[in-house]
Amino acid sequence: MKDVAHEARVSLKTVSRHVNGETNIDPALADRISAAIVKLGYRRNLSAASLRPGWTSKTIGLVISDLANPYYSTLARAIESVADAAGYLVTIASSEEEGMRHDRLVDRLMEQQVDGLIVVPPRNAGRDWSDVASPIPPLVFLDRPVPFADADAVLADNAGGAREATLALVSAGSRRIAFVGDSPDIYTMRERHAGYAAALAEAGIEADDSLTITTAHTREQAEREVGAVLRDGSADAVIAANNRSTIGALLAFQAAGRRLPLVGFDDFETALLGSPPVSVVSHDIELMGCTAADIVLGRLKGDTSAFTTRVLPTQLILRGSEKPEPA
Repeated sequence: MKDVAHEARVSLKTVSRHVNGETNIDPALADRISAAIVKLGYRRNLSAASLRPGWTSKTIGLVISDLANPYYSTLARAIESVADAAGYLVTIASSEEEGMRHDRLVDRLMEQQVDGLIVVPPRNAGRDWSDVASPIPPLVFLDRPVPFADADAVLADNAGGAREATLALVSAGSRRIAFVGDSPDIYTMRERHAGYAAALAEAGIEADDSLTITTAHTREQAEREVGAVLRDGSADAVIAANNRSTIGALLAFQAAGRRLPLVGFDDFETALLGSPPVSVVSHDIELMGCTAADIVLGRLKGDTSAFTTRVLPTQLILRGSEKPEPA
């Protein structure tokens, strides 16, 4: 800025006011400053500026679990849209469900002086948040809770959604319903399985542990597991506990030339292309992301209300796949 001030023949304070968006500057001076900025290739160093009292980096850090999963890309896009409207940049990184990697990313973002953090906790937790050096910026846990008192959380009603889905399959005539999903180390999987188990108990159906499959982390793994269920005839319906498991189940049905009644968790664009279209438990992923961003921005504006956990509702969308194939 000193070089810009010298080139434009104005004071350093005037340059500072100009680059920070103040408009009550003489137009002739503003034009000279703009020309000097272009000539010298000046850019503000917000990382350095954020070290000064009262200045911020205008950046929010977002740590998700898997950049390749459309679920998390939808979350990230929603967060980014809200942050951008408020003048903030979102820095996005993926923990790949690894606790140590997650901890390194959090440290790196805090070292870069982000103003707020939105975090999807990894499957395999690293250190406790109570061990993270202060000060921690405004923090929101997204999709999965963490026992840390000084943060907000935004979750979906996973158990309620899975219960509704299971009861829909029971109502359509299924009794031996396979639960196909990822590791129970993941909070959402535990909650969805709990809802599934509660629905079976409510319907008077004895749970069969052999029908709980929790090794479907990828689409390919889900396809193999559902294919095995089709071959051995152990189940007469499938609850797919996330979008990848649903797609894997559909691929297994295609390969076998027949299908089982199916309800998936999380809607996806191609769910309508099947015959019948795929029934799903849906929750508003964009609303979840926007809510998390709104909470962080509210804290940055001075909201000092008690930390809360917001649980967003799910919706069961029945499109026909929950019913058996016609005889």
